[in-house]
Amino acid sequence: MLQLRIATPADLTEPALRILSDDPAVSDLSSMPGASLRPAGDVIVASVAREAANDLIERLLALDVHRRGSLQVTPVRAWISKDGLAAQALAPGSGADTVVWPDVTQQAYEDFEANWTYLSLISLATLIAGIAIILDSQILVIGAMVIGPEFGAIAALGVALVRHRFHLLRRAARTLVLGFAVGIAATTLAALIGRAVGWVDASDITAARPDTGFIYTPDKWSFIVAVIASSAGVLALTSARVGALSGVFISVTTIPAAANVALGIAFGLPDEITGSLLQLVVNIAGMALAGWATLWFQQTVWSAGSARRARLTRRFKVLPRDAGPDAP
Repeated sequence: MLQLRIATPADLTEPALRILSDDPAVSDLSSMPGASLRPAGDVIVASVAREAANDLIERLLALDVHRRGSLQVTPVRAWISKDGLAAQALAPGSGADTVVWPDVTQQAYEDFEANWTYLSLISLATLIAGIAIILDSQILVIGAMVIGPEFGAIAALGVALVRHRFHLLRRAARTLVLGFAVGIAATTLAALIGRAVGWVDASDITAARPDTGFIYTPDKWSFIVAVIASSAGVLALTSARVGALSGVFISVTTIPAAANVALGIAFGLPDEITGSLLQLVVNIAGMALAGWATLWFQQTVWSAGSARRARLTRRFKVLPRDAGPDAP
């Protein structure tokens, strides 16, 4: 269940209420005339089945509610309501499977921003991955991959393509490039310092590394794992099952590959640089492609569900609400 809170000028209140009151997926609806000071007007609060949220939000946006007022979407963690249960029954599909596109799009805009936190995290993650390579430690590699924040920007690429937000596509791509460039630069500098004080030498990088050699030797499995992991990550993000994201982070070797590029630059090892750059490109390409495909599939399914829900809504208008969706 979701709660919609709308602050709207008075002239949009009636059409907004009509949209909400006519929909069987709205379990309760309140209007507070004059309660909004900015914009001057009214406040509307509605509880909506998650499965129907996209359709209702699109119709409200068509009224220019978002331009002349505001629309907030908030998840309801717990609710007890007979009408709420009936609203969910009249909205086909599963709430856990439903993608609330405004929420996903908002998350994409937040995740692509190349702010201080993002750049710091990717730099620290790359530094840890560099140490992991020198020590040939899988545990440190996993730690670095968990810290890395790049998945949000990669997922934003898919959102941008599916939702036709091409300015988001450009900015997410720029964030990825900038983030990896900063992480590689920081790790290269640290490696040069380590080389100067005698803590690290080229043999630490070129020696046999049974636990981390996969970082600079991409193959078909690198691409396949990136595709599977990204699909799982997008599903976790769109269904709010974020617990699955840690598995995504430790499946794809983007951060370790960037760290190996930095070590290759610091010690003048072209083979390490070439192999790691290829690994980085293969992983990012696989993740971006899979993220787009997963979101496109979800949008296609949502469109089919919207058509079915429209038929149920028309049927609801000629039946009493208590009759339910299975009434003759």
